[in-house]
Amino acid sequence: MFDVIIVGGSYAGISAGLQLARARRKVLVIDAGVRRNRFARSSHGFLGQDGRDPAVIADQARQQLLAYPTVQWLARSAVSAAKEGDGFRVTLDSAEQFGGRRLILATGVVDELPGVPGLAERWGHSVFHCPYCHGFELNGGKIGVLAASPVAIHHAMMLPDWGPTTLFLNGVFEPDAEQLAQLARRGVQVEREAVVSIGGERAAVSLASGRVVELAGLFTQPHTQMASSLPAQLGCAFEEGPMGAFIKVDAMRETSVPGVFACGDAAVAAGNVAIAVGEGARTGGAAHHSLIFR
Repeated sequence: MFDVIIVGGSYAGISAGLQLARARRKVLVIDAGVRRNRFARSSHGFLGQDGRDPAVIADQARQQLLAYPTVQWLARSAVSAAKEGDGFRVTLDSAEQFGGRRLILATGVVDELPGVPGLAERWGHSVFHCPYCHGFELNGGKIGVLAASPVAIHHAMMLPDWGPTTLFLNGVFEPDAEQLAQLARRGVQVEREAVVSIGGERAAVSLASGRVVELAGLFTQPHTQMASSLPAQLGCAFEEGPMGAFIKVDAMRETSVPGVFACGDAAVAAGNVAIAVGEGARTGGAAHHSLIFR
């Protein structure tokens, strides 16, 4: 029986585990090894790690966590979880089972991209979703926003701070008069012609007329799905965010299921590495407190 089982060993899960390891608690981390930002070459906006390879950040963090003697790590997938007595039972894809007094879900999300040819191949390289993570590196060049939902207005309003911006509506929605006025005040060009494909070394947007718009980078709004079925299996409540549903947590990062905590992209409306690490630290501390004061 572990004090805490953490499902998901990316930035949030490792950060949560570190707090518990330093409290000398017995921790098991179960990780399938699929980071959401595995497509990106560099990570930005994370204090002390700006510009580094995200895989290196994660690997070094894992090594630091495993230096604590009370931590075990299993490179497996957790396929089911259920309440059992005063704790929880987690079953792996290997059919192994482990028990924990508390459970932290750092299971992440999966990005569903618009079905435009050439978009997925450039995801994380010249096609992005987070301006704070990648906008500065476009060096003030021309930026596109490919609408996948009405949230594209938010993207288009933000991005002129990083470069001249064009909003490609692509038939997804039509801004109302007030939104068009707001976009105009920000200097955003609105393109209504259909997008056929994305090509080029960076992000060359081919339109239905044959016209090609060369860009330094392109932003879009992926729809997110839970990367794991565990939150639903356990009966966790969800909230609907602008990109998709995420796990509902209270101020102590506890879900609607007592003893189950959540952090990382699975439990925020939108996030990045820095947010995941911070929320993971909060969640690890909260899970530790619950072992003492409940």
